[in-house]
Amino acid sequence: MSKNNSNNHMPAKKVQSKVEEKLKALNLSLPEPIKSSPDMKMPPSWIRVRGNRAFISGHGPQNPDGSFASPLGKVGSDDVTLEQGYQAARLATLSILGTLKRGLGNLDRVSAWLMVNGFVNVAPGFTQTTAVINGCSELILEIYGQDIGQHARTAMGVATTPFGLPVVIAAEVEIDNNSI
Repeated sequence: MSKNNSNNHMPAKKVQSKVEEKLKALNLSLPEPIKSSPDMKMPPSWIRVRGNRAFISGHGPQNPDGSFASPLGKVGSDDVTLEQGYQAARLATLSILGTLKRGLGNLDRVSAWLMVNGFVNVAPGFTQTTAVINGCSELILEIYGQDIGQHARTAMGVATTPFGLPVVIAAEVEIDNNSI
């Protein structure tokens, strides 16, 4: 028997999803679960899977460690610029993807993005909510492509959001239950 028997016992290679490979190629990472204080009331569930659908509660922008990402405040004011709002929407989308990964086990199970509901914390008179939520929509399309990523969308301006987040985004996706 050979002393060098490494070919017989190769460790199993971890298979990464196509979506995670795309995120890695874009130098993007999914944040940890949302870090909250003990007195912070969280939604009943960040994700609810029913049949071939997953409903995702509203998510805000997060840092990789799970804390809320800054800047906080109203988009279109001195607090948050349009570009910062756009970036916040991208970060909120990564937060949604993190929840989907934890809830589904594999981001490739998403077979269609159906609906995105974006709420932008706006300064009085700010009307470019669609430009802000484009940060979410464009990232979904970049990662999933047109066939899976195309979705219906709402981009509403609101007077306030929890914790002064610049954006809060909720979504609904169709999932493939055959790839479990």
